[in-house]
Amino acid sequence: MDKVKVEILGLSFSQSQTGAYALILGVTGENKRLPIIIGGFEAQAIAIELEKMKPARPLTHDLFKIFAEKFGITIKEVIISKFQEGIFYSLLVCEKDKEIIYIDSRTSDAVALALRFNCPIYCKRSIIDEAGIVMNPEDEAEALGSEPIDDSSSASVYSAFTLEELEEFLQKAINEENYEEASQIRDEINKRKREQ
Repeated sequence: MDKVKVEILGLSFSQSQTGAYALILGVTGENKRLPIIIGGFEAQAIAIELEKMKPARPLTHDLFKIFAEKFGITIKEVIISKFQEGIFYSLLVCEKDKEIIYIDSRTSDAVALALRFNCPIYCKRSIIDEAGIVMNPEDEAEALGSEPIDDSSSASVYSAFTLEELEEFLQKAINEENYEEASQIRDEINKRKREQ
């Protein structure tokens, strides 16, 4: 299989689908980008791991990792293996007792698990050629950073956390001078307080 390594470049609100997010993968060493539309919960699972946040209780992908590790299963790599009718399909390449097992997965779940297992993500070259786009740096910065957070969205990446956890995340973001993230967390806190 002719595959290329990809890395996560960012997450942004989808401009084409309400309530969805765009996961942007980049081909290592190239200016090709692979935008994948994913749901809010999957975006949350990816964002939480990218930001190294620790929820009070394990979320679904964290639970999957704990379960797999307890039974001696590791994910060695993720392969985006098929693109059909606008949908990306992926494989989890798992290992148990030196046996390799391939498991079909939604790409959003596969990426969330790849982050938790700290394993590489690959994509078939033919998919990059078909669905990849070349972005110049200005367009990329706009796509990944200009869309404001809609605090009425139920798909906020912070919706799974308690108010107390959000306050801690806010303080950490301020201390690290990450003001964009701080404003998103503040918006979620304000939304919660209005709902009380």
